[in-house]
Amino acid sequence: MTEWFEQWFGEEYLRLYPHRDDADAEAAVALIEQVLPLAGRRVLDLACGPGRHAAQLVRRGAHVTGFDLSFPLLARARRRIGPAVPLVRGDMRHLPFAPGSFDLIVNLFTSFGYFADDALHAAVLRDVVRLLRPGGHFVLDYFNADAVRAALVPREDKRTGSGQHVVIERQVTPDERFVLKEMHLVHDGRSFVERVRLFAPAELEQLLTGAGLRVEHRFGAYDGRPMGGDTPRVILVGARS
Repeated sequence: MTEWFEQWFGEEYLRLYPHRDDADAEAAVALIEQVLPLAGRRVLDLACGPGRHAAQLVRRGAHVTGFDLSFPLLARARRRIGPAVPLVRGDMRHLPFAPGSFDLIVNLFTSFGYFADDALHAAVLRDVVRLLRPGGHFVLDYFNADAVRAALVPREDKRTGSGQHVVIERQVTPDERFVLKEMHLVHDGRSFVERVRLFAPAELEQLLTGAGLRVEHRFGAYDGRPMGGDTPRVILVGARS
């Protein structure tokens, strides 16, 4: 069965979300650089999307490899960062890199939590650890589930910058484990679904430690503030022993 994320992150996604902010990407990477050196480091941008963060990492002297499942997003990344940065298409459940290939792996802007089975999330993180050299680091940037629940807008009727009419419906599943977002494209009747796991901060930290990482830093936003119930992000920096 085709997973939702195999269908969604294409041209329709780019049209509906043209506003993804380079300033946010710059702030996220600047925060990482506050606690980890980037210049000269081998960095995997896991689920790199259109390359917003990869471009910022390259600007800071990192040797970046981008990895994503979506051809359209990788094409956008290639236009953004040029031909010198390796871009690899693949599924994060099957990472095609040798053990110890990277000094740093980043997974940013909630590009995780897409699977129905938490065992798959845990398996991805174990593979991340395999790819890190001893002493290497992993940075996970995730939404704060409590903040998502508190700010959930059940229905939104909007037009994109290109004039496309879309109705967005949001809900938390009855078991409280996922947030669902359904996008209905009114002009042609198509619909797309996003389903993302509502991991509590403690659950995310447990996933990292269970994979063999020691959590060294915890942030609640790109400005570096501590995590709290009302902060927008859960940003964890873990080190491989």
